[in-house]
Amino acid sequence: MNRTYYAPTGGVPPQTQLLTDRAVFTEAYAIIPKGVMMDIVASYLPLWEGTRAWVLSRPLSGFTETFSQYIMEVAPKGGSDRPEPDADAEGVLFVVEGELTVTLDGKAHLMSPGGYAFIPPASAWSVRNASDKPVRFHWIRKIYEAVDGLDVPPALFLNEADITPDPMPGTEGKWATTRFVDTADLRHDMHVTIVTFEPGAVIPFAETHVMEHGLYVLEGKAVYRLNQDWVEVEAGDYMWLRAFCPQACYAGGPGKFRYLLYKDVNRHMKLKPRV
Repeated sequence: MNRTYYAPTGGVPPQTQLLTDRAVFTEAYAIIPKGVMMDIVASYLPLWEGTRAWVLSRPLSGFTETFSQYIMEVAPKGGSDRPEPDADAEGVLFVVEGELTVTLDGKAHLMSPGGYAFIPPASAWSVRNASDKPVRFHWIRKIYEAVDGLDVPPALFLNEADITPDPMPGTEGKWATTRFVDTADLRHDMHVTIVTFEPGAVIPFAETHVMEHGLYVLEGKAVYRLNQDWVEVEAGDYMWLRAFCPQACYAGGPGKFRYLLYKDVNRHMKLKPRV
C-alpha cells in the first residue's frame, strides 16, 4: 500500500497573494488550512535546539480542554534532551517526514514516516535528528488521567506500515481505521489513529459525541460536515472539534482520503466539586 504524509515547510507567501483563505474558527470547530503554517506563526520551545513548532491546538476553556497538538520541525543535529516540561503529560509522536531518533530509558528508537510512539507520563526521554535533512512530526500532549487499579500503559514504538487497518462493518473496507492501541486496553485515556476512506466513501450520519478531536489530513481531500457547515479540506489541513460538534464527511477522490485522529476515551466525565 502506497502512503503519503503531508508535512508543512513554512516560508512566507508573496505580496501578490490574496488574503482570502479557508481558515475558520467557530464556537464548535476550527479549520486551520495548510497555508496558515508559515514562518511568521511558528513557535520556539524552551530546551529545544534547531527546532520550531506550529501549534495546531491547545486547551481553551469552553472549546476543547483535553489536549494540545504541535507539528514539530527539527533541523539536522537538533532536538532536545528534556522535551516534556510536565511530568504528568503523556505524549504521542507521529513522523510525517524524515527520521527521528527517540531515546527512552536509555534505548534508542529510529522512527521514519508512518512511525508512531506512545510516551508514558514521567518518562525519561530525548529526541534528536541525527540525519542531514529536517524531520517533521506531530506531537500530541495530554495530562494522563490515572485510575486506581489500572497501571500506566507502557511505551510503544510502531509503524503504520506494519498494522492492518480495521474495516468499519458494512463498508466493504471503504472506511477503515489503523489502530496503534487495543481499544479494550482501558489503561489508555486517549487514542491516536489513522482513518482511511476510499474515493466516494462517507460517514453516513452526523456523529455527535463527547469526544474531542484533532484531525490532520495526511493525504487526499474531502468535504466535511461540521456543525451546520460543509467545508472542503485537503492534505495538510487541520480540523479541531470540540465535544458534541456534529461531524460527517464525503471523500471526493481521486485517491484515498486519510487523516491522523486524536480523541479522548475511557474515562468518567469530570463533575463539579460538591459544596
